[in-house]
Amino acid sequence: MNKVMDNGWSQLGFSAVVTGTVAALVSAGALAALAKSEGKGALQPLNATSHWVQGDAAAKVEQPTARHTLVGFVTHHLASVLWAGFFEAWLARNPPRSMWDLLRDAFAMSGIAAVVDYGATPHRFTPGWELALSKKSLAATYVAFAFGLAAGAMASARARQPRWVGWRQAIPLLRG
Repeated sequence: MNKVMDNGWSQLGFSAVVTGTVAALVSAGALAALAKSEGKGALQPLNATSHWVQGDAAAKVEQPTARHTLVGFVTHHLASVLWAGFFEAWLARNPPRSMWDLLRDAFAMSGIAAVVDYGATPHRFTPGWELALSKKSLAATYVAFAFGLAAGAMASARARQPRWVGWRQAIPLLRG
């Protein structure tokens, strides 16, 4: 593999990790808030994500445990990085010209993720949130995921810029 190709792949990988991490944290926060609003434990949706290993009873676990919470969050984080990889690849080929374009693309990717997660994936490998939350809260979580993708894409784009560019933009006298 040549150096240019390697650089492109490593940039895509870096962007996917940054964007996926932001999206995972934003959507995990939404899951916790939505669970509390439904009278459930804040960790139940993330614990439910471990159902691929622990079975559907994982959705009933309210306390933090390595078997449920750690496995659930790591699974959620890895899935978020995967979706962020697709999103960042799309953005690399179709750079958004405005914030609205970025949000549109993030919502489209989140919608695709929802359809694949709950329409094309066998039950055992779904996120498992349906075991702990209402359908309305599932939809709200994918909205949060879209905002997380957009915020993550902005953060990864900013992180890829050379440091001096940021200083140059921050200090008006250096722009000219």
